[in-house]
Amino acid sequence: MSAESALSIREVTKTFPTPEGGEVRALDSVSLEVADGSFTVLLGPSGCGKTTLLRCIAGLESPDSGEIDLKGQRIDDVPVWKRRVNTVFQSYALFPHMTVAQNIAFGLEMDKLPKAQIQQKVGAALEMVRLSDLGARRPSQLSGGQQQRVALARALAKEPEVLLLDEPLSALDLKLRRGMQMELKRLQRETSITFVLVTHDQDEAMSMGDLVAVFDSGRIVQVGPPREVYLSPRTRFVADFIGEANLLEGAAAGGRIDIPGFGDVADEAMSAGSAPPQDGPVIVAVRPENVVLRPDPTGNGTIVDATFIGGDLHVEVAVGDTLLSVRQGGPGSEALAVGALVRVGFAPGSARIVEP
Repeated sequence: MSAESALSIREVTKTFPTPEGGEVRALDSVSLEVADGSFTVLLGPSGCGKTTLLRCIAGLESPDSGEIDLKGQRIDDVPVWKRRVNTVFQSYALFPHMTVAQNIAFGLEMDKLPKAQIQQKVGAALEMVRLSDLGARRPSQLSGGQQQRVALARALAKEPEVLLLDEPLSALDLKLRRGMQMELKRLQRETSITFVLVTHDQDEAMSMGDLVAVFDSGRIVQVGPPREVYLSPRTRFVADFIGEANLLEGAAAGGRIDIPGFGDVADEAMSAGSAPPQDGPVIVAVRPENVVLRPDPTGNGTIVDATFIGGDLHVEVAVGDTLLSVRQGGPGSEALAVGALVRVGFAPGSARIVEP
């Protein structure tokens, strides 16, 4: 384990029985290093294993095999109440009969801290989440966003080594969710506590995380900073799940790549980080904003749909049997009317070979 790691997860596997008498492998030899003081996001579709890993870290599930270390100490065999981690759930789990201040104080009272220290920590936690004037209210008297802040204050008041967040914003409407995303980032920066967030929302993951770990079928298939994961997806799944991607099937021979309808994909179009092509079938991923269209009466593509959304023109282009998504803005977009013939190409360095 690195001296700078808050969490070190090594070869963790977890299976669950099915009603039919079989088993499903929720986690399949998962390994991950979470840097101390970082904001790490576990991203993937429902049932991919991300919440199971979070529950294993929290002690709510026990791995079948593997190890989990917290600041150099193994914790996968340590009782929940002895782990220096706290969890914020989607449901908030606030006590309805208690005031906001009493909800925050509850865990501190269970730790048998002196009353004066509890009051000081509750006050500091309320100030941290900007609810200092609402300590006497009950949860039912708060908005959804305010209830979420109380849940965060309760978890942060105990000063955990790691704060685990299990889709905490999914119950909020879009505007509140965006505001809470910024609030979570602010709290993480100000406290320097390691945050680990589970979400299935790609935009949320890309806007919040220092590091994104993408899950698929119980495995982590890619880990990296958001920009790297978006621009350099390793697999077809990552390219398709994060953002939008055109996935083009072609063939490689002698170091060159041919895609039906496009011909040879020029070397300058391929990403420097793309794997060298081996002879045989290949899949090339290109983001919509990196497809280049040029009006051309002898072009290889036909505009089949064009819609302005915000400041961008969203275009669908048919190239043979392939339908591409394109995002284009700026001068020249007015020429891309439905039915127009265009020459379709790719921006330099934007095409990437991905694993199936």
